[in-house]
Amino acid sequence: MTDTQVTWLTQESHDRLKDELDSLIANRPIIAAEINERREEGDLKENGGYHAARDEQGQQEARIRQLQELLNNAKVGETPTQSGVALPGSVVKVYYDDDESDTETFLIATREQGAEAETLEVYSPSSPLGGALIDASVGDTREYTVPSGATVKVTLVSAEPYHS
Repeated sequence: MTDTQVTWLTQESHDRLKDELDSLIANRPIIAAEINERREEGDLKENGGYHAARDEQGQQEARIRQLQELLNNAKVGETPTQSGVALPGSVVKVYYDDDESDTETFLIATREQGAEAETLEVYSPSSPLGGALIDASVGDTREYTVPSGATVKVTLVSAEPYHS
């Protein structure tokens, strides 16, 4: 996320991400000790173990920063319980450009929230399509702009709460 934006998370998703963050932070001293141990092995130019440990540390620190930003900008809520309105956490079915045979079913959620939705495509509520559909009722037609600059019409056919 390059600009600050709200991320909608269920309490369950928030707790899972917080546990991951806590685990990564707790692992920092272990990685630092491994780097020191590898550094003492000698010539750093040809020390593959040292470079691997440094790479692992860099990846973990990047994930820590990503999780901290995500959780700091998260709005925790419940999975929607009502049908018929597209909300974060809803599985929606839509059709495009007045062509009722061109349908798609997907989950409106963040990537982290939709991680367990293996069979569904996931669109963020802040994406052009997801944003256009938020708060739409069944039968509503909305428009959004695709990256090419074209405008696409999308009609909501159904919206149901997601159940994993």
